[in-house]
Amino acid sequence: MTHQLDLDFIRAQFPSLTRAPTSDWAHLENAGGSYVPTQVIDLVTELFSHAKCQPSWDFGPSVLATDAMDRSLRVMAELFNADPAETHFGPSTSQNTYVLAHAFRAGWAEGDEIIVTNQDHEANSGVWRRLADTGIVVREWQADPVTGRLDIADAAALITDRTRLLAVTHASNVAATVNPIRELADMVHAVGGRIVVDGVSYAPHALVDVKALDCDVYLYSAYKTFGPHIGMMFTKADLLDEITHQGHYFNAGISSTTLTPAGPDHAMIGAAAGIGDYYDAVYTHHFGATDAGRFARTAELFELFAAHEENLVSPLLSFLRGRDGVRLVGAPDADHTVRAPTIAFASERRSSAEIYSALIDAKVSCGHGHFYAHRLVTALGLEPGDGVVRLSAVHYNTPAEIERALVVLDAVC
Repeated sequence: MTHQLDLDFIRAQFPSLTRAPTSDWAHLENAGGSYVPTQVIDLVTELFSHAKCQPSWDFGPSVLATDAMDRSLRVMAELFNADPAETHFGPSTSQNTYVLAHAFRAGWAEGDEIIVTNQDHEANSGVWRRLADTGIVVREWQADPVTGRLDIADAAALITDRTRLLAVTHASNVAATVNPIRELADMVHAVGGRIVVDGVSYAPHALVDVKALDCDVYLYSAYKTFGPHIGMMFTKADLLDEITHQGHYFNAGISSTTLTPAGPDHAMIGAAAGIGDYYDAVYTHHFGATDAGRFARTAELFELFAAHEENLVSPLLSFLRGRDGVRLVGAPDADHTVRAPTIAFASERRSSAEIYSALIDAKVSCGHGHFYAHRLVTALGLEPGDGVVRLSAVHYNTPAEIERALVVLDAVC
């Protein structure tokens, strides 16, 4: 038993990291989608093989499907420190926010105000901005045009007694700096407003305690957190009494349908529990058996993940900070309480497309462009099509993979 991260054990859980044709790539585009462990893959295979049918009936395969979906709801709620009734599966975060905006709007009056940022992924920005067409006043919290970071003092200046909602990212998928969600929640709640937090780019790197954050909605993408391609969201229980039901009319009053007019594939819901199973396997390997609850033991595990990720990206951040003509977006600090290990940058000497191509030639998985943070990349004065180069690590990455990227960057930046 060891309390240092056992990368050999970790990587053995992921077929994409250990088997051809993907095993020879350094996967540093995790912010776009992480690999999945065998715990998730096995559940997908099992459910498609034996329970690909309508749940909630009494025949055998249907019972298997129902039990798997119910288990996922319990497991994922525990990982949020939430209740199952507060946890909702949906096709994707983009579709979840679209439904959410409609659910909120019916309870607001013309002239009510919402605050959005230009740092967010468009999924947690565009749907709220469109409400301006219905008489809602949209105020923008703007990121610093040099660093891409948000200043909480600017948010405070925008909040009024007409503020109904603040939509903000926990950590931008480009700037990556961690925003002070609890402080923002307290500010918005003081005027009777709500806060919707996009945690998609933060949740792969830190366990999310929705009760401690006191957020009203927390958005989450399982496929960026070692799971199947579905979206999830947490909502405070009292919020469901305030917003309008978006499901079929005859299901009004059922919490699981309030924000889910059409859910994702049942097997994908059932396979989401594999995320928790993976965490359990890694925890047991490193710490042994325990009577601690799922949230407590997974929180301990994420401390190991965070320390490893800090060590991974420190050399990369150091290189970018010291390179003339290279512009780093977000905080320059690898501290996991300050930024997620998602590193975006641009060079004065080479286009992002050229740097990207050199990395791809070296079999470093990455991307370039705006990554759906189109407004942020534009605000930074960059052409969105070329945008930034983004390298994003998670706990299964190795120092050798970072070094492979650094060799390329040293040659082309």
